[in-house]
Amino acid sequence: MPKATTGDVVSTEDQAVPTVGVTAALNEDGPAREQTVNTFELHKVNVHYGDMLAVKDVSLDIPHNQITAFIGPSGCGKSTLLRSLNRMNDLIPGARVSGDVLYHGVNMYGPKIDPVQVRTVIGMVFQKPNPFPKSIYDNVAFGPRILKMKGNLDDMVESSLRRAALWDEVKDRLKDNAFGMSGGQQQRLCIARAIAVQPDVILMDEPCSALDPVSTGKVEDLMLELKKEYTIVIVTHNMQQAARVSDLTAFFTVAAMDQTNSRTGVLVEMDETRNIFSNPKDERTANYVTGKFG
Repeated sequence: MPKATTGDVVSTEDQAVPTVGVTAALNEDGPAREQTVNTFELHKVNVHYGDMLAVKDVSLDIPHNQITAFIGPSGCGKSTLLRSLNRMNDLIPGARVSGDVLYHGVNMYGPKIDPVQVRTVIGMVFQKPNPFPKSIYDNVAFGPRILKMKGNLDDMVESSLRRAALWDEVKDRLKDNAFGMSGGQQQRLCIARAIAVQPDVILMDEPCSALDPVSTGKVEDLMLELKKEYTIVIVTHNMQQAARVSDLTAFFTVAAMDQTNSRTGVLVEMDETRNIFSNPKDERTANYVTGKFG
């Protein structure tokens, strides 16, 4: 894993605090990774966009080396919550997160945590494949080059492409532009690019919504293989996909706020996936997974 960055300064209400990489914070302030029960523990997390409350009072645990799916109707805050796990919401003007987002026991929103370093440890794959306008090789090599990771770059690229189940398809055209790949190949390339920097977690925001069934099947098979090495959190509108690949499922919905009559995303329940789909505790979950609303 790349070394933590140090020496930058962020402003807080009280003072300027030197930031540190999340890996340094784990060693310095938090428990060792193998000693924590879960990869993430969220306690009463709220996400605002300006005055709008997008997600309200979410508390849940995400265990190591499993696939956790976030499901629910559009606008219920699934993607917003997902982006809070690696501080992608920091890039949106007016966005703010309150509550505790603990990663291996370390608060990701602590004043000393460097959000850029967070995103090297907690990678993300987006809904639409977004390869860089570079060669296949340079797409995968981009992160290791920027981070000046030690080791043989050719070996890093090959290893990442192999783990993304893409090497055999592209090994003879690594110098070709990535835009010449199929949509499914581009998405697997983005996964290879994410794992090239040796993250601990992979977040996936509807990674198969733009793909055909064959490509979707390949990405799903890849998820099941990757969870041996990584913790994976996926947002999906595809109920069958959640049932096929995830170990745990969290169902979110949209609720009206009593005082303002505005609507916000709330967590209804989280359980093992087989229970969510066969024996949910809440009627709202049952109605959603059986297609009565959503």
